[in-house]
Amino acid sequence: MADQAVTQDLGDMEIEATPKGGLNGKKLVLFIILPILLLIGGAAGAYFAGLLDPLLGAKEEHVEEQVAPVDTRAVFFDLPQMLVNLNTGGKKNNYLKISISLELTREEDRAELTNLLPRVVDNFQVYLRELRVEDLRGSAGVQRLREELLMRVNTAVHPIEVRDVLFKEMLVQ
Repeated sequence: MADQAVTQDLGDMEIEATPKGGLNGKKLVLFIILPILLLIGGAAGAYFAGLLDPLLGAKEEHVEEQVAPVDTRAVFFDLPQMLVNLNTGGKKNNYLKISISLELTREEDRAELTNLLPRVVDNFQVYLRELRVEDLRGSAGVQRLREELLMRVNTAVHPIEVRDVLFKEMLVQ
């Protein structure tokens, strides 16, 4: 009787007892079905992620794109030195003396930028006069200034593209 399952009839309910060491429903799910599902899911995930390609002998397709050669020569355009009165809110006067060089994408843009120079200087002057000394503190402040000036110069000289704004000299006094 120890090797066989015992079944008792209790009215309408039938109870099945498993002998010791046997697998009931919970143990079957926990120790057999769940690990099998996890292995199948992991294998499917590895297959779709491409981790099994070397094991399965899948050949990689190499797609070569034709990329135009990038002109790596730097073209710089120096702006005239600017001296602006910073916004201090009526307290003592603070000044910003700044020398800027613009990095252009093409040499041909230099002549056209010379014609648009008054617009660029005006945009910079208006923006710089609204700055406070606190706005220029630290490398984060200088980076924000660089990004803002780059956005303003690209708007002013469109369709000419300016790659970067470089600070040659910056003095706050």
